[in-house]
Amino acid sequence: MRWLVTGAAGMLGQDVVARLAEDDQEVRAASRQDLDVTDPDAVAAQVRAVDVVVNCAAWTAVDDAESQEAEAFLLNAVAPQLLARAASRAGARMVHVSTDYVFEGHADAPYPEDAPLAPHSAYGRTKAAGEWAVRAESDDHLVVRTAWLYGAGGPCFPRTMARLARERDELQVVADQVGQPTWTADLAGLIVALVRAEAPSGTYHGTAQGQVSWHGFTQEVVRSLGKDPAMVGETTSADFPRPAPRPAYSVLGHEALRRVGVPPIGDWAERWRHAAPSVLG
Repeated sequence: MRWLVTGAAGMLGQDVVARLAEDDQEVRAASRQDLDVTDPDAVAAQVRAVDVVVNCAAWTAVDDAESQEAEAFLLNAVAPQLLARAASRAGARMVHVSTDYVFEGHADAPYPEDAPLAPHSAYGRTKAAGEWAVRAESDDHLVVRTAWLYGAGGPCFPRTMARLARERDELQVVADQVGQPTWTADLAGLIVALVRAEAPSGTYHGTAQGQVSWHGFTQEVVRSLGKDPAMVGETTSADFPRPAPRPAYSVLGHEALRRVGVPPIGDWAERWRHAAPSVLG
């Protein structure tokens, strides 16, 4: 099977490429320098000879999107449209990575895959548009939503918190945002499993199970460093205003995976214990 991975130099893209390499798959790793995903001709040329396109390319600067929504839309909506259109014409399966930010973020139970979209940020709006574009352009697609990603291949929350914990005696972290910390290596494995299982076209949630606040996650990061989790104090989102609103509740359900016989990623805490040595170095 021949794969094209866009955004291959990013944190998730690196792990998808590595996972495919482990399986001796033929993979074309396209970074931003290798492929302009907003150029229709360049996209068509790259997609023409592959069986699966995995789109990890995205505008992920959530706060900057508030003032640069047009630029974010180009990467998060137009690019997926071009990739999905090219994949459809080439007879390739389209896999598109999306986000929890497409939801309102104020639920009290895990969001099912078919929950109404109600993004509250520019980033969320552009990612929701990207989902729509992929569905419109390709009958053979997998939209995989994820959240709270971390990995060894780029900047991420636990690496930042670990650095701060080494520099300071105490940390203050928000406790009123809840989600599912998800290791990029696990998400890469899930994407490959969905394709191998020939999962029906549709939307799936690629997050770890369980839930925790940013405060609770930071305590686990600190514990992984051999430090006292009590050094992490609680604060609220109101104390750290940002240009883009953050979802208070980013917990996603996994029923679609179970229906097609693909096991969801394990519990976030158990997966963090496996991930911590490589992520924290």
